[in-house]
Amino acid sequence: MLLPQTPPQPNPQLLSFVRQMREDFTRFLMEYQFAVDEVLTKVSVLREEFLHLHRYNPIEHVNSRLKSPESILEKVARRGIHPSLPSIRENITDIAGVRITCSFIADTYRVLETLTSQDDVRLIQTKDYIANPKANGYKSLHAIIEIPVFLSTGPVPVIVELQIRTIAMDFWASLEHKIFYKYDREVPPHLVRELTEAAAAAEQLDRRMEQLHHEVHGVGQPTDRPEASIYDIDGALLQQLWHLAQQQPPPPGARELPGSSA
Repeated sequence: MLLPQTPPQPNPQLLSFVRQMREDFTRFLMEYQFAVDEVLTKVSVLREEFLHLHRYNPIEHVNSRLKSPESILEKVARRGIHPSLPSIRENITDIAGVRITCSFIADTYRVLETLTSQDDVRLIQTKDYIANPKANGYKSLHAIIEIPVFLSTGPVPVIVELQIRTIAMDFWASLEHKIFYKYDREVPPHLVRELTEAAAAAEQLDRRMEQLHHEVHGVGQPTDRPEASIYDIDGALLQQLWHLAQQQPPPPGARELPGSSA
């Protein structure tokens, strides 16, 4: 008579490791998601400012992504990184990513400078693939930035990868990615040549469209006229404000309103 076999007992050390790692990795990924949210908020503020104060919006689209745990661990194994969260944080800089698509080439540099000049953003590295394209024709501005995420336990510095490119660059990069994915990176030589030629055509389109933009609007001139919004102030209210300014002097240190005789 066969006695029932006792099921193998789980390794208590393994269970403890899995339980702790699941909690720590969840917190780890949340920090990167919060960092993406912070960057998206900054970009949203810039879009509103450009549109309503400068009457020009250089930002066409914004996308973000967070690497999956599977993708992170695959990269850890492929690059021989120690599988600890501090080591992963130090050696992998593209866990969180934000891609900004701009109208023109000049806009990409303007947006990058505006974002990285903020006090709480630390610029770690910049790669200018617009001025120095990759061999296959890829163009984009890449920047590695560090931004604080404020948690209940205090601020945590988190790395985010920025990619800033024009619409034409983004279209080319999207097509190139699909082709490389389809052929598992073994792209036939004739397609590689055609991709390179398409990159040159995209560059010509970018520069021609920017030239037309300057011919029509001039360099640095407003081009967008936003619809009425909560930021629009009625003329009667402005006139009332002007009359009030004539009746009393401004407090010390305050800037006088235009046209005030006080």
